[in-house]
Amino acid sequence: MPHKIKLLIIDDEVKFLDSIAKRLELRDFDVTKAVNGREAIEVAREGKFDLALLDLKMPGMDGQQVLEILKKDHKFLEVIILTGHGSVNSAVECTKLGAFSYLPKPYEFDSLLETLKAAYEARLKKKFEKDQKRMDEISRLATGSSPLGILRAMQELDDEEK
Repeated sequence: MPHKIKLLIIDDEVKFLDSIAKRLELRDFDVTKAVNGREAIEVAREGKFDLALLDLKMPGMDGQQVLEILKKDHKFLEVIILTGHGSVNSAVECTKLGAFSYLPKPYEFDSLLETLKAAYEARLKKKFEKDQKRMDEISRLATGSSPLGILRAMQELDDEEK
């Protein structure tokens, strides 16, 4: 069975959340839903997600705050903002905070799918580049260190990822 893209969707509008989740599940996404920012952060800590689809305007913790926390805690997670209350200022701010894309509601489903695909490709590229840098560092260490020195250096590299 092929790997499904793990997607976290955060929106306080439950009917919208259920509807979009169902449509994306039919496209083979592994969808987890959260109805507010705090729940999203907890769910993200428990599971590993590839992508997040995030509403901006929510009671309590807003989407911008959630974005900042998710990007800080999950360096390879790509976040797409999907909002009905967008502005140029919030789009610029979210982009500075690391949002992959910023889409308006109502959304065009095919456009959303294309954005999700592009975000997943960007995630994989970042992850593979990081893995390649780690492998290059291990190779460099292997040529100039004792076996114990290599193990210590590999442990340090591994600890950086935890």
